[in-house]
Amino acid sequence: MIAEALLYAATVPMTLKKHRRFIRYSVDLWSRAGRCSRQWAEHEERSRNAVTSAMAGLRQKRTAVVLGSGLLRDVPIEELSENFDTVVLVDLVHLASVRLWLRLKGYSNVRLIERDLSGYDELAVGRQPEPLAFLRTVPYLDFVVSANLLSQIGRGAKRRYEAEENGAMPADTVTQLIEAHRSALEAAPCRTCLITDISYAVIDRNGKVHEEPDLLHGVSLSSVQANWKWPVAPLGEESADYRIVHEVVAAY
Repeated sequence: MIAEALLYAATVPMTLKKHRRFIRYSVDLWSRAGRCSRQWAEHEERSRNAVTSAMAGLRQKRTAVVLGSGLLRDVPIEELSENFDTVVLVDLVHLASVRLWLRLKGYSNVRLIERDLSGYDELAVGRQPEPLAFLRTVPYLDFVVSANLLSQIGRGAKRRYEAEENGAMPADTVTQLIEAHRSALEAAPCRTCLITDISYAVIDRNGKVHEEPDLLHGVSLSSVQANWKWPVAPLGEESADYRIVHEVVAAY
């Protein structure tokens, strides 16, 4: 807990005030990733491989944007930095540990941007959500990666929606925001790679599946090139009685 507290404290002054309430989620992810590093290794490797496969054969490699860069464990940042003139990492929070690691590695062509990628606030004021409209202003954009972000947009939107007064937001808020992200990537004027978990299973000690929710709330993906399992919560992580395994796909 001491390491988590120190990381939180170090990240606060580096983060915009409006995003500071999300730091704890990033720190929690950092902590779990450390505890589950062995079980997550295959998922992280397959995510990185999907990105490198998606960018193979690009004629121009000027600017790459990574949406939901997070801890960078599932992003092949070395290959991106070596191959592109500029790499832009976009997320709500960039932990102090990530910033320091990038500096120590000398990735001078990597830029960090804090941004809410959900589109929730646009929808809340009655506008059509365009959470990725900013990509149209990125010069020389040749590649966009959405890195294990889409289901998190859904979870965050669901949490906010359930806290609203009845009728304050459209009933299909979560579906709209997931679809807005998917369709914006599909319409991007460059090559894209979408990596996301699409469902998860809660499995007890006897192997019985108790839940299998749809994390994309009915939104379907096209051009899926790979899929795999991600043991997000191995037995003992959340409970001694069950484990949670996510289904992940890569579309490009």
